[in-house]
Amino acid sequence: MLQAALADGTAHRHCLFEVFTRRLPAGRRYGVLAGTGRVLEALSAFRFDDGQLDWLAREQVVDSRTLDYLADYRFAGSITGYAEGEVFFPHSPVMVVEGTFAEAVLLETLVLSILNYDSAIASAASRMTSAAVDRPCLEMGARRAHEQAAVAAARAATVAGFAGTSNLEAGRRYGLPTIGTAAHAYTLLHDDEESAFASQVASLGPGTTLLVDTYDVRKGVQNAVRAAGTGLGAVRIDSGDLGVLAVEVRKQLDGLGARDTRITVTSDLDEYAIAALAAAPVDSYGVGTSLVTGSGAPTCGMVYKLVARADASGIMQSVAKASTAKTSSGGRKIPARQYGDDGRAVAEVLVTGREDVVARWESADERLRPLHVPLVVDGAVDSRWVGAYGVQTATQRHHESRAELPRGARRLSDGEPALPTVTRHLED
Repeated sequence: MLQAALADGTAHRHCLFEVFTRRLPAGRRYGVLAGTGRVLEALSAFRFDDGQLDWLAREQVVDSRTLDYLADYRFAGSITGYAEGEVFFPHSPVMVVEGTFAEAVLLETLVLSILNYDSAIASAASRMTSAAVDRPCLEMGARRAHEQAAVAAARAATVAGFAGTSNLEAGRRYGLPTIGTAAHAYTLLHDDEESAFASQVASLGPGTTLLVDTYDVRKGVQNAVRAAGTGLGAVRIDSGDLGVLAVEVRKQLDGLGARDTRITVTSDLDEYAIAALAAAPVDSYGVGTSLVTGSGAPTCGMVYKLVARADASGIMQSVAKASTAKTSSGGRKIPARQYGDDGRAVAEVLVTGREDVVARWESADERLRPLHVPLVVDGAVDSRWVGAYGVQTATQRHHESRAELPRGARRLSDGEPALPTVTRHLED
């Protein structure tokens, strides 16, 4: 596309691309936008080096004019979008990329590969933290994902409220709280459970977490308290009927005087298992596989579509795809959230109309909150959305955004999106 557009002169036409999803995964009532900060970090380093250009030339992927363009590529356009952590709904543009066709079209895979994965993880994580209520969820999925995806998953889970991650690289890169416990292998390494626990406590102190289900849970709890005393930090249960075992272990710990020792449970948890444990005396949940695979929805189905472009005279024109079941809506759209008398959201509103009118629109209705924020202005990335600070900002935004959803939006049962998406057309 780039090569052909450079050849016919359309590559430098001003264009508007929107990122949106046509539908939520089955049964989901809202999505959570995550990965925005990672897109901006990747954009800052999005270049074509000599080795890549040499390969493109050698394989005759593109011609010399295109190679020259790629050699000097820098995105100089602008990007607006939802603040990371915001909940989203079908058809609303969560990100808008504006620039020449040449510079914007090259970003499609970069943007979608990050937003689709990170938002899928954050959407699943939000359901889990919602089901957990005030009990912390801990991310432990690195062994079930690609090594780089694991870092992204830990970041996205934190945006949606997870309290810590076992992925140390994610902690280093984004300032996330890191956590961890010993595995069964450590217990099996020793001649018996007692010596394994004694060794761990000697090295890490009584505040450590001891894994008590390698052999027999009841004996494991006895050995754990014997090794660490009543000040034992926590025990972990990783198998069996977690609800029943949690009740038994809590009673046993209390009887041994370890009333402040916490119980954390792991073992293939998802949002449904977490909800089922609501009445059990569990203090925290460790979640792995279901989290990093999106708990049944590993992508958000986001697309990157051209919705407006300049014509030969430089006038912006709306364009739209009309393919069966894959339609798009042309023209610039400004998304806003509408609120009812109780302060809860009631609709996602897309403000549309003539290009110059929509571009100048500012809500005068106190019940409408515009959702787009500037992310990149003339090629310059807004640093508020990247790094550790960006994750903290996104986490707070998600907390506030989810709290304003209507009652029932957090139910795990199948249902329609929590908010309808409606269009408000501005007159000239």
